Amino acid sequence: MKSRLLAGTAAIALAIVGALLIIFYAQGADQRAMATTKPVDVLVVKTAIPAGTPVKEMAASLALEQVPAAGVADTALKTLDNSAGTASAVDLLPGEQLLAERLVAPEQVKRDGAMEVPAGFQEVSFEVEPKRVVGGRIKVGDHVGFFLSFEKGAFKARPEDETTQLTVRKALVTAVQRAPQTEPAGKPAEGEPDPQDTTLPVGSLMLTVAVNDVDAGKIVFASEFGRIWLTKEPLDAQDNGPRIERKEVVHK
Repeated sequence: MKSRLLAGTAAIALAIVGALLIIFYAQGADQRAMATTKPVDVLVVKTAIPAGTPVKEMAASLALEQVPAAGVADTALKTLDNSAGTASAVDLLPGEQLLAERLVAPEQVKRDGAMEVPAGFQEVSFEVEPKRVVGGRIKVGDHVGFFLSFEKGAFKARPEDETTQLTVRKALVTAVQRAPQTEPAGKPAEGEPDPQDTTLPVGSLMLTVAVNDVDAGKIVFASEFGRIWLTKEPLDAQDNGPRIERKEVVHK
């Protein structure tokens, strides 16, 4: 009986030792594998960092990690020492490397991605082709006019007519998102079209504007059941009153 007990105890001890040896070997293998990749220390986002966060408030959300050299971005940062006075240009997500271009001057964040919404207004987004929004030459801070078009039924006196009307005036653009595309070196930053560039735009744009609740409803309805055409409408643009465009009116 005693011999069986001793044998059982010895077997358990051997199993524990074997398990520990396997763990130590696996850890050593991981370290040896990492060594062959020439690891590099880089700052990695551990918890989400909202756009506009000052760099001095980011330390708790970042960690210095070893990453294989082949997987390190060219502009990945190892330290925040040379980034004083900057802020995150966009939302930073857990797991991504902190890149130098993600840190910009605080005023740049406001111009490109954090336009203040006027009190009492709300934001609404919609997608349009470049030809319907001044060739895509719209940026945050611009004001736009909305021409809403419907095939039939919008004009009560002539329900069979197609109609277009400048319905929403001088709406503030708070965000512009463009389809990803490769930009040549020296191109202006996102949201700031080059006035000298005459190449045709590609893809679609997602625009966000700040409007009141009534105008938000009109934009959503037209996006669902009609068509939207935008003008770049500065605050000093002429306003000659509402006008419904139909064939017989356009041809006068």
